[in-house]
Amino acid sequence: MNMKLADVRKNAFAMPLNNPAYPRGPYRFYNREFVVISYRTDPEILRAVVPEPLEVVGDTVNYEFIRMPDSTGFGDYTETGQVIPVRFKDAKGEVQEGGYVHAMYLDDNSPIAGGREIWGFPKKLATPKISHESETLVCTLHYGSVLCVNATMGYKHREIDHAPLIKALAKPAFMIKIIPHVDCTPRICELVRYYCEDVTVKGAWSGPAALQLFDHALCDVNRLPVRQVVSATHYVTDLTLGLGEVVFDYLAK
Repeated sequence: MNMKLADVRKNAFAMPLNNPAYPRGPYRFYNREFVVISYRTDPEILRAVVPEPLEVVGDTVNYEFIRMPDSTGFGDYTETGQVIPVRFKDAKGEVQEGGYVHAMYLDDNSPIAGGREIWGFPKKLATPKISHESETLVCTLHYGSVLCVNATMGYKHREIDHAPLIKALAKPAFMIKIIPHVDCTPRICELVRYYCEDVTVKGAWSGPAALQLFDHALCDVNRLPVRQVVSATHYVTDLTLGLGEVVFDYLAK
């Protein structure tokens, strides 16, 4: 006997129907380690890649490496990508500052599938890595065999105040969720907002840093070239990845 229509409606969560690529949330992360290097780039390029109704703030990009050794549902993996500071004005005229998630690369199928399908994270499969080499944090991104990012930072040079970091982590992040129809026309094209929740900062440090981005046809991190490194932060947190909400529908009539 075939599965009943009611059972499909009741049980369908994610693909495949009978063995989803990821479980339902919430998604909690323990000992999540960040290396974030802020750098200046060309403001005209930023404006060209950030979609309305978001507005670019300044000329900076945050290049992030994130080591996730213990995450419920998604396992043990590493991620990297670029987040652009932006402003968003909602329908009521309220202005929020946050980050636009421009690109992400990671090495684990479950959060790639879940990130794209639930929130709309722009995730691609690649090989990011964070290592502790003597007195240096070394971060790399390979796309296949090709080195696309090389970042280094002095290890725990200066402990920093947690309060400004917690305030920054409380800001929303935005991304474009795109899902095509079966005829390849757009079926979903939405601006999504989410927040990190229940954040505990276990340690945070600053130090000297260097960042190099290299050209690649399919891993286009160097579309936002490095003009000057502004700052670097290394921190460890526990947090919950909050579910998203649609704040703008590009296909609405």
